[in-house]
Amino acid sequence: MQVIAKDVRVSPDAKTQIPGLPVVVKAPADLPRSNAQDAKPLQGLLAYQYDLWERSILFWDTLRQRAVNMIAHERAGKPPLLDFDYELLLDARRFDQPANYALLRITRIDEACLEDCLDPAKPPVVVVDPRAGHGPGIGGFKRDSEIGIAMHQGHPVYFVSFFPEPCPGQTLGDVLHALRRFVEEVAKRHPGAAPIVYGNCQAGWAITLLSADCEGLVGPAVLNGSPLSYWAGESGVNPMRIAGGFVGGAWLTHFLADLGDGRFDGAWLVANFENLKPESMWEKYANLFTNVDTERERFLEFERWWNAWYFLSRGEILAIVENLFIGNKLEEGQLRICDGCTVDLRRIRNPLIIFASYGDNITPPQQALDWIPAVYRATADLKAAGQRIVYLTNPHVGHLGIFVSAKVARLEHRAILESVEEIAALAPGLYEMKIDNPSGDPDCHKPEYSVHFEERDIADIKVDTPLKAFERVRQISEANEQLYKTFVSPCVRSFSNPATAALLEWLHPMRTSRYLLSDEFNPWMRAVAGFARLVEGRRAPLPPGNAFLARERELNDQVFKGIEQGRKQRDALEERVFTLTYGDAHQTKSDVGGTAA
Repeated sequence: MQVIAKDVRVSPDAKTQIPGLPVVVKAPADLPRSNAQDAKPLQGLLAYQYDLWERSILFWDTLRQRAVNMIAHERAGKPPLLDFDYELLLDARRFDQPANYALLRITRIDEACLEDCLDPAKPPVVVVDPRAGHGPGIGGFKRDSEIGIAMHQGHPVYFVSFFPEPCPGQTLGDVLHALRRFVEEVAKRHPGAAPIVYGNCQAGWAITLLSADCEGLVGPAVLNGSPLSYWAGESGVNPMRIAGGFVGGAWLTHFLADLGDGRFDGAWLVANFENLKPESMWEKYANLFTNVDTERERFLEFERWWNAWYFLSRGEILAIVENLFIGNKLEEGQLRICDGCTVDLRRIRNPLIIFASYGDNITPPQQALDWIPAVYRATADLKAAGQRIVYLTNPHVGHLGIFVSAKVARLEHRAILESVEEIAALAPGLYEMKIDNPSGDPDCHKPEYSVHFEERDIADIKVDTPLKAFERVRQISEANEQLYKTFVSPCVRSFSNPATAALLEWLHPMRTSRYLLSDEFNPWMRAVAGFARLVEGRRAPLPPGNAFLARERELNDQVFKGIEQGRKQRDALEERVFTLTYGDAHQTKSDVGGTAA
């Protein structure tokens, strides 16, 4: 039993428990028991307050370091954030139809050359990262990633990267032509082995466009969290599909690109992601604050990628918004890539492996799969086309978890790569890929886990998309875009220039909320850095059983639930407003292959 020392003489064996606080000594045997018991809560409170002060210093120092990393990455030219050595093979900026893309070959893991662990019998893997606001690296910024697993399996690995700035006048067609050149280059380097092309999110639909254009692809395409049916989704769960209806369509995107002097700032896309689930932002920072001793490095590693924002050209972003997210022209076969070439999903002949998650509120399984019954009226049509489509679903992982989760990489992505030959040997049809892992350990290999493919019918993918409501949004978007392009855009372009674009770039709230915490912009943060070094030298975290620390976690959970409830009410209100404005946007949850969410 311990009490706070007052008039008690300190014995030689007394130990100070908390630097800077009153000395704590053992209570004499004759001290009244009630006094010693009363001292325990006070001691715990003082210990918690001291720990809270230390964690506050370390928390703000972590945000300071994030800002320092962000500025350093900007000054370095925003190179790809890969945890692997690589060499540049092709730079599409030098093509006849230039695009800001590059093909990299992964060469080394630490001190081990890739050639030392390659299996010459295995086909090459090409990982294409999404260009949707962030920079390249999500497919390989840590060892347990898509690149890492492919290398562990012995595949030659290539990575499609991109640069921060688009080429002048760059179009979606230019990007697709560059991607085709890259795939052809990899195929030349590995004759007789069709490349496995991995497409994450935006890159997934780009790979699908390559598969469905006039030339097509040969090897399997793995589409991870990739939207192909943009109007699909569940009412109240996937609000992004109706977002275009609240701003009148694509004109606002055009306006922002005009303000950027022909460049669209990817920070706007990332801001949309954060606003989609604001409770996740609270959880991220609350988790860092509570567990700053163990979460600091992981937080900084992820934030290096999350806070590197790239640009798209005006032509690219308008083509994406008008034709895909609002127009939904991909599944309708109306998307035109270039003169004389229109995308037709029925033209796809290479096997498609679709990986989606019911925990993904950005690309839910409906958006990943509902294009299939829109393109093929029946399973017989799919078989007659000679096509094999395999889908795999995860019950809970979020959108980013599909790409960055170590558990997902070690199990699902490993299973996909180990099953490519089996998929290629399947008869034409629709299949659900099932992974049986009795041990529950994600870091296992066959035969510790098994994979089987259950044939499905296209009728199993239940679709109830209210086409008329979204068609009205498309019509209004086209009208507003025409008005903006004719009467407003020329005026905006007349006063936009590189200087004003740079000013707006650095005044974007996503950037100011980060870099203003750096010691270069905010001299007070230097004091925070100094205090943080002192704290680190004498830091002794509280034990997990501290009652006040437990109460802090409870409060964090209550705030999280409050924000979550507010977000759900916001989403429900948006659904009601959309319904009143455009018609019913409700869709029942797809029961894909009998798999429950």
